[in-house]
Amino acid sequence: MNLAPLDLSGGMNLRIVVVEDNVSVAKGICYHLEDAGHAVDVLHDGAQAETFLRDDQADMIVLDINLPGTDGLAILRGLRDRGDTRPVLMLTARTGTTDKVTGLDAGADDYLSKPFEMQEFSARIRALSRRVVEPPKATRSIGSLRFDVSSRMIEGPQGVIAIPRREVAVFERLLLAEGRLVSKQALLDSLYGTGADVDEPVVEVYVSRLRKRLHPYGVQITVKRGLGYLMQLAP
Repeated sequence: MNLAPLDLSGGMNLRIVVVEDNVSVAKGICYHLEDAGHAVDVLHDGAQAETFLRDDQADMIVLDINLPGTDGLAILRGLRDRGDTRPVLMLTARTGTTDKVTGLDAGADDYLSKPFEMQEFSARIRALSRRVVEPPKATRSIGSLRFDVSSRMIEGPQGVIAIPRREVAVFERLLLAEGRLVSKQALLDSLYGTGADVDEPVVEVYVSRLRKRLHPYGVQITVKRGLGYLMQLAP
């Protein structure tokens, strides 16, 4: 697979779930989607993905057919049976016409055979993104800070605050928790996607950096050892 830079310019920023048991392929797809400004959750197990997709808020799904636990076609049929109409791009190493027809009949919006060029992958994602209805613009606030849920930008009294993407992901997860504790594992999932092979201590690095950026605005991140983190206004 050619992992040349992905061109997804011109589209809205989406939350995309990638279900792919080949870790290297999943990482390549994830990095390219994130570079294009999208938020990505990555899962490698079919049974885990089946559960995750019942309650997530993703805009689009990239779904491999051959998965451990539950295969991609069964997951797709389950989505459509419960009225889930989100765009689904199926991935598979199978190249036969019959297999493609089976996937499309099960409810896939598009079908891509491996190995594939990232340029073609990006074109498929762009096409499917046109089927995603952009939700009304919404903002959340904490103290003097405003967070645009759609653009994932943080604004202070003087305008947009330049914060790295990973720290924005931590901020978003803590803000949407509305003062409730968020576990270290949940923050790790927000940073790298569910199932990513990354150690939990990396969360402490991003939390520490974000805590320093938020201090001038009277917002603090508190840690409850063994339980998680919460964000609130400083007393």
